[in-house]
Amino acid sequence: MSLFLVKFRNVMRDMTGTNPSILDTIIDKGVVNAIISVMVSSVLRCVYKGMDIVGSILITLMVRYPKLKDPIPPIGSKQILRESVTVIAEKIRTKELTAEEVVRTFIGRIHEINGQINSVVDERFQIAIEEAKNYDRLIETGEHDLKELQTKYPLLGVPFTIKDSFCVKGLKHTAGSYYRKDFTSVDDADVVKILKQAGAIPLGVTNVSELCMWWESVNTVYGRSKNPYDTRHIVGGSSGGEAGLQGAAGSAFGIGSDIGGSIRIPSFFCGVFGHKPTIGLVSNTGQHPPTSGRIAEFLTTGPIVRHPRDLPLLFNVMIGENRDKLKPVPDMKTIRILYMEDDGGSPFATPISDELKLTMRKTVRFFEKKYGIKAQRANISKLYHSLEIWANGMSGCNVPTFCEELVLRERKINPYWELLKFAFRLSPHTLPALILGIIEKFVYIGNKFPIHKEMIEMGYSLAKEIEEMLRDDGVLLYPTHPTTAPRHYKPMSRPADFSYSAVFNVLGVPVTQVPLGLNSNGLPLGIQIVGSMFNDLLLMKLAEDIEEGFGGWVPPCHDATVNLTSITN
Repeated sequence: MSLFLVKFRNVMRDMTGTNPSILDTIIDKGVVNAIISVMVSSVLRCVYKGMDIVGSILITLMVRYPKLKDPIPPIGSKQILRESVTVIAEKIRTKELTAEEVVRTFIGRIHEINGQINSVVDERFQIAIEEAKNYDRLIETGEHDLKELQTKYPLLGVPFTIKDSFCVKGLKHTAGSYYRKDFTSVDDADVVKILKQAGAIPLGVTNVSELCMWWESVNTVYGRSKNPYDTRHIVGGSSGGEAGLQGAAGSAFGIGSDIGGSIRIPSFFCGVFGHKPTIGLVSNTGQHPPTSGRIAEFLTTGPIVRHPRDLPLLFNVMIGENRDKLKPVPDMKTIRILYMEDDGGSPFATPISDELKLTMRKTVRFFEKKYGIKAQRANISKLYHSLEIWANGMSGCNVPTFCEELVLRERKINPYWELLKFAFRLSPHTLPALILGIIEKFVYIGNKFPIHKEMIEMGYSLAKEIEEMLRDDGVLLYPTHPTTAPRHYKPMSRPADFSYSAVFNVLGVPVTQVPLGLNSNGLPLGIQIVGSMFNDLLLMKLAEDIEEGFGGWVPPCHDATVNLTSITN
């Protein structure tokens, strides 16, 4: 028995006169540990709340938000911008549209909106137009009939964008790092090559957080991206520039990557669908920072779209021969829906907002009515430790530290010195990156204690528990984030809120973020749907169901008012 517990027993014996053997029995049953756990959680919750309050006060004093929204230009009559990838590709093949017309329309949309949302950071517009013309000439030759075109080039002439962490030949490849601001890709990332082979046309790369390790997309190379639904709010990160562009209909589809919610959180904030695939299905080659070993299993590459019907189409192209690993969609009459409204009250994360709890309940009722089933409230107690599971998983991968990555692995920065330089605007790094560098030092010290191994083992145990719980016919509905998109800088006072999404990267399971209309402030609502390993197609089917029931993507600006009450009614 530890010295603390011995002293505790003696104090209780003196105060109550209870037999020491009885006290030992109580202690052995873990009552004291439970009390200590509650006390620690309460203290941490107070500390976290204090951080939020102090941070909010500092942000209020230091940041001047515009009093009014700065709405982006409406889509108006440009029907192409509203169409799905599936429809656009079909219309190009059947000559109802030309690839050049489509590409020029999306380029025009980027010119309209990018000054306000700062999403696209480098482009290849003229090259894209020439590639579109070549595809139009290919169609005109009649060399391939419609079936051949659909089979060989399923994305013929469809323009897309991709986050700046991926290589796109001829474009800047900074990953939000000041030290990479002059890097230009000499080749394409694997996923870009695959999409090009299917006929898709890259338009440009989009903004990310510094080295893709923060959940607001801001860096010292290109600045801060802004939410198309309200530019005073964040787009999320690290695929934030991409999600913001998709929400604003800036390209037909986008590609992001996800190591801690980096596809799902931005997709949630920007009102679109985002899919984090099962680990190992889509190649990550051609990204920066590069990954290896266990950490490479946390990183996944996936699509971001406005229409869920496009997810299977794009996913089928992106995974190539790995499509044989996917589980078939089960009989939907036998589907099992499980749900959790929060993580059990972790002191590290903000409590789930009431409007998102209401959103969850409405989604549950929708599925119950649609399939004639009774959803089950799940109780996965290990999710309470989501942040610790993710953080210890990341720190236990034996890869270069973040302080080394910040200077291209050539040396290691001193985050305290850089923080001092930052105060005088002399550091090339963002404040979140420096804070992460400092936190990292404490995390690595923590790796020497038993709790590190315990959290690693808990991650493996949780993965097994969820796999056994969901099997082939079950899914878990779970919050993507505790609140809708916060104001700029707000993540600094709520740094751990990404943990609701990040934990699933450690588990390796597929997850799809789905939009569920807008709240009374015009900001997107949504949840994530979690499946068992290789059950990606089931999640995509349910995403289509949710679009049918809730309306799916709602265009920003004044167009959005038609769906403001879609959840609250």
